[in-house]
Order: sequence, then C-alpha cells, then structure tokens
Amino acid sequence: MTECRAIDLGVIPYREAFLLQKQDVMRIKQGDSSDVLYLLEHPHVFTIGRNASVDAITADHRLIESRGVEIVETDRGGDVTYHGPGQLVGYPLFALEESRRDIRRFVFDLEAALIDTLRDFGIAGERHPEHRGVWTEGRKIASIGIRISRWVTCHGFALNVGTDLSYFDLMTPCGIDGVQMTSIANETGANEIGTPTGTIDMAAVKESVATHIAHRFDRNMSVLEKSA
Repeated sequence: MTECRAIDLGVIPYREAFLLQKQDVMRIKQGDSSDVLYLLEHPHVFTIGRNASVDAITADHRLIESRGVEIVETDRGGDVTYHGPGQLVGYPLFALEESRRDIRRFVFDLEAALIDTLRDFGIAGERHPEHRGVWTEGRKIASIGIRISRWVTCHGFALNVGTDLSYFDLMTPCGIDGVQMTSIANETGANEIGTPTGTIDMAAVKESVATHIAHRFDRNMSVLEKSA
C-alpha cells in the first residue's frame, strides 16, 4: 500500500498552493514516490481552467474586484470555478500505479470518496449523467478539476462545506448554465442559524475526506498534519 501524507495547509492563497503543487509534482516525477494530499481553503478566487469559455464570468470585473475576488488562470482541466472561505479544497498529488492509470477511474474514485464523505454528514451524494463532480438532489455540492502528467496527478476537488454561495452568482459555475450550487451547511440546515457559513466543523470534514480518499485509492494515509 502506497504511503501518503495528509497535510492541512489552513488558508492559503491560490497562487501559493499552485506553486507548491508544481514543486511536488516535479519531486514525484524525479522518483520520490511519496504521495501527498493537501487539504486547505483559499481566499476568494475564480480559477479559469484550460477549457473555460470566454463568457463564463458573468459579472462586471469591477463588481468582482469590489467583493475581493482574484481571477487566476490555471492549467487544470475544466471551466471556471470559485474557491473561498468555507470551501474545502483537496489536492491529491499521487503517482498512479499501472493498474490505476485511467483518467476516468481517477475522477470516479475522487467522486466516490466525496460521496462517502457526504454520507458521514447525512447527505446523499450522487453523480450527474453528463457533468463531473458530486451532486445531491440535482444541486451541485462539489467540483472536480484535475491535471495528470506522466501519470502524476495534481489539482483535485472543491467541496462546499460552509461556503457563501452568493459568489457563484458572479459566474457560470463549471460552465453549466442554470446549475444550482449547494453546501453541506445548506443541506443539513446549519445555515438556518443565520450566518453565511453555518456551524459545520471543517476539521471533521477534513478528517472524513482524508479517510475516504485513503480507502478509495488504497493509500496508507498519515494522520492529518498541520502545516508549519
């Protein structure tokens, strides 16, 4: 079973985490086969994937700037998505074994781990017949955008935990017209206390995600480490 470190980076700017991923991917490609799973939150940012449409950001850029949202182009697949406080982002940097060198399987297993996590919080997650990610009763709760180079993975998923969903109104999430976004806080009623992020314990979600990714990818996952 492959060893994997699970590291909690806390809140980290997108560009900084992007650089960290690049460094780790290079390390793994050079023969250091120790995998890592980063779990973190980003400050408000729209990330533009390689397949993004030019009109995916629908709001005026002055409005976006006034709400403190950075716009960053990135090298993952997929369209435009939002990251921000209250959203759990996961970056699994894995050297895929020969038996796992299948992009669709990698995405399927990520979705499965997130569906397992949602079950821990009483939410029935599901796949969409046309779109990647994880949904519940037709509402999207998690997005997936990845890059695989020489069978080393980077980027990953974004799970809405206690996310302020109004930021998705400034864009077309993942390029899907009419999509309704949701979160663990919304689905469990935690937002009913009147705060935008609810009372969901992010630490508990991180532990659940790490456990289920370890199971789905046959990794011997370390206890979740706090970044220095």
